Amino acid sequence: MYREKLELGGRVAVVTGGARGIGRAIVGALQEMGARCIIIDILDDLGRATAEEHSKTGREVDYIHCDVREAGTVASTFASIAEQHGRIDILVTSAGVVVHTPSADISESDWRYVLDTNLDGSFWCTREAVRQMQAKGTRGSIVTIGSMSGLIVNHPQMQSAYNASKAAVHSLTASLAAEYATDGIRINAIAPGYILTDLTKEGVPEEWLTEWKAHTPTGRMGSPDEVASVVAFLASDAASFMTGATVVADGGYTIW
Repeated sequence: MYREKLELGGRVAVVTGGARGIGRAIVGALQEMGARCIIIDILDDLGRATAEEHSKTGREVDYIHCDVREAGTVASTFASIAEQHGRIDILVTSAGVVVHTPSADISESDWRYVLDTNLDGSFWCTREAVRQMQAKGTRGSIVTIGSMSGLIVNHPQMQSAYNASKAAVHSLTASLAAEYATDGIRINAIAPGYILTDLTKEGVPEEWLTEWKAHTPTGRMGSPDEVASVVAFLASDAASFMTGATVVADGGYTIW
C-alpha cells in the first residue's frame, strides 16, 4: 500500500529549470517513479541533451523552450502541454538564479532578473498549472523550489535579492495552497540547503564551500538527488495530507 502511494505512473509532470543541476535530478526521480516528464528551460542545448539522455531509459522526456519570466509565453506553453498530453498532474518550479552582489551595488536589472525568475516565474507557472488542473478536474501536486535562504541570511556571500525572492516563494506557496486546497490541488515547497552541483563547483570561491560545510552539522553539502527524493515524495500520494508546507532539506544548517 505505501509503495503504491509513491508511484507516479500515468502522470504528466512539468519541471521548470530541468536542464541541469537540481532540476535535472528531479526529472530523473519523477521519471523513475513512472511520470511522463516535460522539461521547461531556456538552455536549449542542455535541455535537449537532458531530455535525450533521460529518454534512453525507455520513458520519453520532452524539452520545451520557455522563459518563465514571460507570463504570456508560460500560459501558451502550459496550454500546449495540456492539449498534447491531455492533462498536467505535477509541476515543479526549479528554474532559479542568484546574483552575489552587495545590496549597495546591485543593479536594477540584476535585481529584476532574480525576482522575475525566482518569484514571478514560480507564480506564472503555478497559476497556469492550476488552471489546467482545474479545467481537467485533476487533483494535482505542485512543488515550488524555495531555499533555506528564504529562512536565514547566508554567510559569507551577499545575496539579498535571492534571499528575498525565496522567502517570497515560501509565502506564495502557502497562500496558493490555501486558495486551491478545495480543488484538491496540493502546493508545497522544499527549502534546500547548500547543494553541490556543477554550477556550484565552478561558480563560487573554494573558501565559500569550506565555510558552508563547516557550518552544516552533517559536515557536507547535499547532492541534487537528495533534493529530488523529497520532491518526488511531495509530488506523490504519499504526501496526500501535506499542503502549504515548506520542507527544509539542509543537512541541519538552519538549526544552528
